Amino acid sequence: MILQKVVLPVAGLGTRLLSVTKEQPKEMLPVFTLGADKQTRLNPIIQLIFEQLFNVGFRDFCFIVGKNKRIIEDHFTADTEFLNSLQSKEKRQYAYDLLNFFDKINKSTLIWINQPQPLGFGHAVLQAKSYVGNERFLLHAGDTLILSRKNSHIKKLIDCHTRNNAVASFIVQEIQDPRQYGVIDGKTRNNTIRVTDLEEKPKRPKTNLAIMPIYIFEPIIFDYLKMTRPKKLNEIQLTDAISQMVKDGLKVYAVNLTDEMVQMDIGNPESYWESLRTSREFVLSAKR
Repeated sequence: MILQKVVLPVAGLGTRLLSVTKEQPKEMLPVFTLGADKQTRLNPIIQLIFEQLFNVGFRDFCFIVGKNKRIIEDHFTADTEFLNSLQSKEKRQYAYDLLNFFDKINKSTLIWINQPQPLGFGHAVLQAKSYVGNERFLLHAGDTLILSRKNSHIKKLIDCHTRNNAVASFIVQEIQDPRQYGVIDGKTRNNTIRVTDLEEKPKRPKTNLAIMPIYIFEPIIFDYLKMTRPKKLNEIQLTDAISQMVKDGLKVYAVNLTDEMVQMDIGNPESYWESLRTSREFVLSAKR
């Protein structure tokens, strides 16, 4: 089965980043990046995620949006008038970067699906069922970005999934205190982990392997999400569906981030500050 489709859930309320997220989606918060002229830029994290996946080869994207997320759709609409304005004002370096972004948009298929209520990450994924159909797909949260040489983390994930004939695969990272993450246990072989246990935000984690929200799924995930009962705040959690897959003996695998891979998460003020610092250091090192 060919992997072509990407699902990008961006419907979360971003409550931990209020009040800046009252009107602005957290996925539109900027981090540092490098322009074509090797000068520092600020780009929304969701744009960087999209461009990274485009550069890997994906061209078919589905955004799961919610209330007050029209800003994201507007950002992903090529604006020729604004581009011409930049060029007329001799802001060609900025115009070139935007032109490159718009070119990627025009070469892609972008689908927008509304999640009427924020009922959990798993519920957001369920909204993409009609878009995905019976195809394999990549799921990428809109508030987490991983930087690696030639996007090797995505390529490793794709290789792991296909080589092991998995129904679900995702990225994990060793975290000192993983209690705010989904945490896995498993058997490691050939730099991949066959997942044997999975728990969401455990009080006593069995390991320090935390799930980073980049996944590949076979369409059977939708059957498991439909069977998953809502928990706190009436939310359906993706981790619960994957956990049931593991209990049923299905092949679920994880790929561990290596030291040279940089992870950025903008889910709360502290992690956003860390992401700004990390992205700036990444840009400065690239300039040297």
